[in-house]
Amino acid sequence: MKINSLVSIIIPTKNSESTIEECAKSLITQTYKDIEIIVVDNNSMDNTKEIAKKFTKLVFNMGPERSAQRNFGALKSKGKYLLFIDSDMELSQNVVADCVSLSKKNKKLGGVIIPEESFGVGFWAECKMLERSFYIGVDWLEAARFFPKKIFNQLKGYDENQTGTEDYDLPQRIKQKFGENSILRINNYIYHNEGKLAIGYTLKKKYYYTKSIGNYAKKKSNTKYFNKQANILERYKLFLSHPIKLFKNPTLGFGLLFMKTSEFVVGGIGYLFKK
Repeated sequence: MKINSLVSIIIPTKNSESTIEECAKSLITQTYKDIEIIVVDNNSMDNTKEIAKKFTKLVFNMGPERSAQRNFGALKSKGKYLLFIDSDMELSQNVVADCVSLSKKNKKLGGVIIPEESFGVGFWAECKMLERSFYIGVDWLEAARFFPKKIFNQLKGYDENQTGTEDYDLPQRIKQKFGENSILRINNYIYHNEGKLAIGYTLKKKYYYTKSIGNYAKKKSNTKYFNKQANILERYKLFLSHPIKLFKNPTLGFGLLFMKTSEFVVGGIGYLFKK
């Protein structure tokens, strides 16, 4: 590939020493080699930066949140394309190649969705694995991570007033400006390492993310998807549309329903307190 097809892979980190090495290894083993890895760390207290420096010289410190870290990484990038991943993600080998190929074939492309599959340890991680398996191909629950840099800059990047919802906000602004068909998808996967997931951790995370949900909900570009994303009945409808899959293992199925219901309750409480 020519140098003007450089892909800048931007990873925000914070105390990510347990996952950043496997994440970086999945990048350097990509079949597509014209990449640069940019790590933007938010004042980690562990060995995240030291581990990251084994794989790239482009390690920076920036906060206060993931959106600001991502935008800072984009400013430091030299690539024609930008790929944003989290430090607990690992890419299958052809992800970058497929994203670039799709972009070259579609000159009006604004972003690329990469499907995700979870893995982890313990009961709640298995419930999260089952949950994420329902989201493949569901447009209101998948978000683009790969963008032509000119499109990213034109939309002014991620909204730094959001944390958690920014993943959806940017692609939906792209769709509003360039049309529904401006966001396409590939078939190779990102694997999301849930670790030894605890129900308390996922609820705490959900509550934290609701701090900025008002900034997400009030945008016209997000109304269509937010009305589904914030509706627990829509989520039940999705899960129950595949009853054999949901209850193949009844314990996991009911665990998933309990976990998701709890997340909605905690998220609703957080949203009301914020208002």
